[in-house]
Amino acid sequence: MQKTTQMLERFGGVNLLPVALALLALLLIGSPSTWVTLTVAGLSMGMMIFLMASGLSLVFGLMDVLNFGHSAFVSFGAFVAASVLSALAAWNVGDNGFLNIVALLAAISAAAVFGLVAGWFFETVIIKPVYRDHLRQILITMGALIVAEQLILAIWGGSPVSVPRPAILAGSIIIGDISIEIYRVFAFGLGLLAYIVLYYALNRTRIGLLVRAGVENREMVEALGFRIDRLFVGVFMAGSALAAIGGAMWAGYETLITPALGSEMMILVFIVVIIGGLGSIEGSLLGALLVGLMGNYVAFLMPKMSLASNMLLMMAILLWRPYGLRPAVKL
Repeated sequence: MQKTTQMLERFGGVNLLPVALALLALLLIGSPSTWVTLTVAGLSMGMMIFLMASGLSLVFGLMDVLNFGHSAFVSFGAFVAASVLSALAAWNVGDNGFLNIVALLAAISAAAVFGLVAGWFFETVIIKPVYRDHLRQILITMGALIVAEQLILAIWGGSPVSVPRPAILAGSIIIGDISIEIYRVFAFGLGLLAYIVLYYALNRTRIGLLVRAGVENREMVEALGFRIDRLFVGVFMAGSALAAIGGAMWAGYETLITPALGSEMMILVFIVVIIGGLGSIEGSLLGALLVGLMGNYVAFLMPKMSLASNMLLMMAILLWRPYGLRPAVKL
């Protein structure tokens, strides 16, 4: 095992795991066109899951907060975006690409703004009183999740809600025998952009430095005159906004959503955070890509195993690396 690990690190480390998984799938699937379609679908799905998981990873790993209510932001983001797209239906179905883009950006922006405001309220009212108390964090955030789900039922009802896609993202790109949905390409690009912004903010800015320093030694940073509590509120708000954006993108991907969307996605989100390592944006991206690819490949090769595939993936990785693939902190 040690020799295998050393060899893996020598040729690119754990970052090559998605590539290795994709190549193995190519051998098993056989058909290059089918493999490309599944791979693009897996990468786009992984990027949407990354949007949801990155926020939880920040809050969980950097702030040491067990927020089981994170899925509420995913659900609300999906329903807020669906409502905006429905209100701008005339801009969605037309051939005017500019109006299509405006409607799409309006939906994503509305979800993000809601996530920011709800994240501020959630951290200030619910999380702040239970810092450093994990048991109470679990209980109070689970209670908040139940309340949030009931609010969704009260506002949007229990019936599935249809989510219209802007016409500019409808259809597929056909290259020979390969069919790639335009929406999946857009989802991948948005997730990649979010990763670049997060990575730069955490590793190349003063705010990112202060956040990471506050995690390591909060008292020392506060003694230097910095308000760590405000920085942590900002981190929580950013994480909530990312979850809402991820929910909005997933709503467009599914095109039919229910109030249980957030709870269903949280299983995958927690798997990604655990696989990637707490507090690590790089780890969250890596874990999300692995989960997205694994889910699509196994669903095609062995449909009955698709539900268990990611759980088995998590077990295998934790047996190999107990702290995840790219942990920022070790608890």
